Amino acid sequence: MDTIEELRSHLFDTLRALSDKEKPLELDRAKAVAEVAQVIINSAKVEVEHMKVSGGKGTGFMAEKTPEAPNRITSIRQHIMK
Repeated sequence: MDTIEELRSHLFDTLRALSDKEKPLELDRAKAVAEVAQVIINSAKVEVEHMKVSGGKGTGFMAEKTPEAPNRITSIRQHIMK
């Protein structure tokens, strides 16, 4: 899992496995997946801050805009919760 898109896909797979009535995913394992995912998401937040400071140059975790992949992340918008 090298990109945010792959992480998102894996998390949705975990969610589907939890709701599988025939063979549900164990709750402890799902919690572990969620905890690791949160760490990766937090690192993505650091990546966003790095991109702001470095003028948009990331490490590749947050996909950069390319002609081959128009659906990838092309901008960052910060929302402040009150």
